[in-house]
Amino acid sequence: MAYMPPIEYFVLLDNAEQVIVEQFETYQKQTYRNRCLIYTEKGKMALTIPVSKPFGNHTKTKDLLIFNQDKWFIKHWRAIETAYKSAPFFLYYSDEVKLFFGGSFDRLIDFNLELTRLFCGLIGIDTTISLSAGYMQQTDANMDYRATLSPKRSGILDVFPAYTQVFGTKHGFLPNLSILDLIFNLGPESQAYISEVGKLSVPNR
Repeated sequence: MAYMPPIEYFVLLDNAEQVIVEQFETYQKQTYRNRCLIYTEKGKMALTIPVSKPFGNHTKTKDLLIFNQDKWFIKHWRAIETAYKSAPFFLYYSDEVKLFFGGSFDRLIDFNLELTRLFCGLIGIDTTISLSAGYMQQTDANMDYRATLSPKRSGILDVFPAYTQVFGTKHGFLPNLSILDLIFNLGPESQAYISEVGKLSVPNR
């Protein structure tokens, strides 16, 4: 489960009836699990949630804790607000999203799951999302995205039609950013955009 994941994440969700999120894997650093990418005045910017591993390097994703003591959520919301306050649908969605930036979640997986469900509701994606009951050894390789959805790799999908972004005239179109970029800029048209990407794109593996 990822933190305000990229658009392709929701395209994959939209094309599935049910998704099982792996929570028994050993936590991996530098992934979308605690990182998202937004579009700021200076270009692409990564927002990273600080985490605490109670069992060291053997900590499973389900046990990973959010390090709320440094008030990261205040910094993240300020960055989001500065980046998207001029977006046409920021005021329309911002109140619901802002509720998640108060430091009320202890486990990262709970935070990500509930925030993802919010975005699915706002967009109109009704895919059932559940957590794994144990580590999933046997999977269909074509449907296993645990290792392939990563900020360190190229995207899973290959076609993202351009849409108007707040700083697009300054830095050009930046594709496949956090779902925040899509809903704040396209609003109710986000679902149609996600459907279009699903039809046009061929998965890269």
